[in-house]
Amino acid sequence: MQRRNFLRNTGLTLASLALLNKESMAAFFADPAWKIKMLTDDIGVFTEKGGTIAFLLTKKGIVVIDAQFPDTAPHLIDELKKKSDNPFRYLINTHHHGDHTSGNIAFKGLVEHVVAHENSLANQKKVAIDKKNEDKQLYPDITFGADGWKQKVGKEKIRTYYFGPGHTNGDALIHLEHANIVHMGDLVFNRRHPFIDKTAGAEIANWIVLLDKAIATFDSNTQFVCGHSGKDYDIVLKADDLKSFGDYLGNVLKFTEAEIKAGKSKEEIIKAKEIPGSPEWKGDGIDRPLTAAYIELTTK
Repeated sequence: MQRRNFLRNTGLTLASLALLNKESMAAFFADPAWKIKMLTDDIGVFTEKGGTIAFLLTKKGIVVIDAQFPDTAPHLIDELKKKSDNPFRYLINTHHHGDHTSGNIAFKGLVEHVVAHENSLANQKKVAIDKKNEDKQLYPDITFGADGWKQKVGKEKIRTYYFGPGHTNGDALIHLEHANIVHMGDLVFNRRHPFIDKTAGAEIANWIVLLDKAIATFDSNTQFVCGHSGKDYDIVLKADDLKSFGDYLGNVLKFTEAEIKAGKSKEEIIKAKEIPGSPEWKGDGIDRPLTAAYIELTTK
């Protein structure tokens, strides 16, 4: 669609295309940097860089879950404006990390409310103050605690859940009840080593419990959207994928604990190439969960 519109609007002809070299042609016809995948007629996911964004289109307004970065969020906004003339009602943040919230600022003056768990707001403020970039933030104006938050928008009922600390101490699950789709944010990294933010209250042990609660709360038909996935793995998951990720986290703790008991230092432990029992989790970043597990197991 984007390439067809460009050709039509600029009047670029086949003759002028012929003047482009091979590399330029490849770049011109490459897919756009961002992608939208519709999960239902009115719910989709947007990927570019950073955490996965989900969106809901209704006759009563638009809901967006997570916001990526200031330079990517406008791409989503522009695409949604093409799909709907209705106002942006809610922007919901799954947690505070910059690849999920720094794009909030692109919604300033556009969205009616920003929603997040109270710990997510506290974490976002702390990081912004530390980095001296509060002027680049759009903070949530609606927060919730352990009881969550509910809102009906059009035919869709939105409900948030908080099951305690996991990836941070402020991660929420966002359930679109009618469609039975849950945005997990960074509570699931599909076959990719996760970032575990101990500075923001992350707890691996409770994260495992949290995932079990999520599996028990929803049903076998629920679609789960995760924040990040490994190469060639999907961001739309089923309950079995949550179970696999919980098993991975358990294996991270088990491996790290065994290495500590064997007298290994943190520096030695994080040199591991694979988590025993979870070989599907590959690639860079294995030091992140191992470092977090070491801290959790050695700090009283």
